[in-house]
Amino acid sequence: MSIILQVSNLVKKFGALTAVNDVSFDIQQGSCFGLLGPNGAGKTTTIELMEGIKTPDDGTILYQGEPLDRRFRNEAGIMFQNTALQEFVTVRETLVQFSRFYAHSADVDKLVERYALGEFLNRDTRKLSGGQKQRLLLAIALINRPKILFLDEPTTGLDPQSRRNLWEQVREVKAEGATVLLTTHYMEEAYELCDEIAIMDHGRIIAHDAPDTLLAQHFNDVVVQLDENDLPAELGAAEFMATYRQGSAHILSNDVNKTVEHLLSFDIPLNRLRIRARDLEDLFLELTGKELRP
Repeated sequence: MSIILQVSNLVKKFGALTAVNDVSFDIQQGSCFGLLGPNGAGKTTTIELMEGIKTPDDGTILYQGEPLDRRFRNEAGIMFQNTALQEFVTVRETLVQFSRFYAHSADVDKLVERYALGEFLNRDTRKLSGGQKQRLLLAIALINRPKILFLDEPTTGLDPQSRRNLWEQVREVKAEGATVLLTTHYMEEAYELCDEIAIMDHGRIIAHDAPDTLLAQHFNDVVVQLDENDLPAELGAAEFMATYRQGSAHILSNDVNKTVEHLLSFDIPLNRLRIRARDLEDLFLELTGKELRP
């Protein structure tokens, strides 16, 4: 695959704060690239630089080998994290309005059919549910038939059904040849959709590769998981080096048989035991830490 977007030695400062600090990566045409990081890591600023919304203090961003210009603006679609739609207009009026911004726009009726907008086509945008609004915003981002699509946390606040529906829509866009750049706080989403991910922290890229490659590089164990009520915290910490989160005790194990035998020796019930492979959430927490960010 050829490179569609090339980011080289990108720097952006806000006073004494260096939000983006010497960031470089390439995005392959037709791929889905995920940019992950905790709050304050610099990913939003990086995305805004790549979208041409902000200007870097140093470094370059090339789209198909050329600086960001009118061609890029015509060929890029953006679904922002927060978008204020025009009020007192309908969904159809909104789509028609955005379609007129481009010389060669997608067929509005086909977008309506593809993203199931027909049932609320004549509804005021103020009266859309979260899932309906996200489908409309995705249709708007695709109104110019983009070659590269920026999705900034597109499923935040959606229920699981709506989230997975949007995943399928993103896969369809990618299958048609578009390149997708995704930011998300949902690690499962990044794993399901992304061919490559880059994890940012404190303005720098700290890991970059295919999800499975990164997991193989960092882990050679599995997680033995129990309900926190089945493994008392004192015993878990002392005997199993267990950590606790979201109502579960997590034990890292290189030998599941020995771990299970050890649990049985303390008469720990195993009816809710679960064994899972390491995932991107484990990797994210290992690389960026578990403390809350402001």
